Amino acid sequence: MTEIKFERAAALKAKPQDESKLGFGSIFTDYMFVMEYTEGRGWHDPVIKPYGPLPLDPAAMCLHYGQEVFEGMKAYRAADGRILLFRPEENFKRLNTSCERLCIPKVDEAFCLKALEQLVEIERDWVPHIPDASLYIRPFIIATEGKLGVHASNSYYYVVVLSPSGPYYAAGLDPVKIYVEKSYVRAVRGGMGFAKTGGNYAASLKAQEEASEQKYAQVLWLDGVERRYIEEVGAMNIFFVIGDEVVTPALQGSILPGITRKSALELMASWGLTVSERRLAIDEVAEAYDKGLLKECFGTGTAAVVSPVGELKWGDKVMEIGGGQIGPVSQRLYDTLTGIQWGKVEGPAGWSVEVCK
Repeated sequence: MTEIKFERAAALKAKPQDESKLGFGSIFTDYMFVMEYTEGRGWHDPVIKPYGPLPLDPAAMCLHYGQEVFEGMKAYRAADGRILLFRPEENFKRLNTSCERLCIPKVDEAFCLKALEQLVEIERDWVPHIPDASLYIRPFIIATEGKLGVHASNSYYYVVVLSPSGPYYAAGLDPVKIYVEKSYVRAVRGGMGFAKTGGNYAASLKAQEEASEQKYAQVLWLDGVERRYIEEVGAMNIFFVIGDEVVTPALQGSILPGITRKSALELMASWGLTVSERRLAIDEVAEAYDKGLLKECFGTGTAAVVSPVGELKWGDKVMEIGGGQIGPVSQRLYDTLTGIQWGKVEGPAGWSVEVCK
């Protein structure tokens, strides 16, 4: 499978006139990439075709048993016009990790990257031109066998859609308020927490709804057994600067291994900071706060890159962090990572992949 077919659209969509009002995930480009899997044939018939509905049997297993996985990444327009991807090979590695957990046939990572580059090059005019906006990339795989039996599907779609998206921080890099969840559980070791699959996000919606009612932006999850150890926020991994140590929860099977998380860890280690991946109890964070040792808290993820946390609510205890300002570690990470992504800063070898000029 080397040749990617291209089906040209009869007419192209009008591009957004005001890129400051793109929002997130509501506008889609002219084309998408699709290939199919059939048991006995493997992955076949790769095609870039006009964006549109997928033919799907009402009994398709993705609709009934949640057998699906996805990824999230971005394409960036550098000041000199180059279109860049940030560590895309890591996304395809993680996609295959998710596939293994969901009993989905793995994809050829090199081929998927080649197909993505071809799709993005075709859609290069959709990559936003304004600062901090980007082209969001959503690869996903869904089970398509139309049968109401609980087993792994024998057929799948692999699809990539593109969505121009505005700056995550439209009003500036302001710290967010996070609510520590005590009642609900999102994932446990042995489950699917480390996989990027829709079920993990569906499990988070109720807690997110309750946090929103209390005027908190996102939920911080504790472990599902003892309800004591910090895991991750709904849409990002979490870091704490306690004294002279930067701490993030260790990956133990219930936490998504974020690519931005990995990049932040590698950068901070290269800067000579003391960085730890370990079990971190919410009690330890609260104690550090009481002693004046909790200097910073921030999340990392594809959408926000780095998101400073200004307030953490655990039960009746409200911890105000950093005086409403982004801390020095958070700021340096944000500046460095976004600098690499938009081609302003020279990053480690291989982190930036140029799609076209």
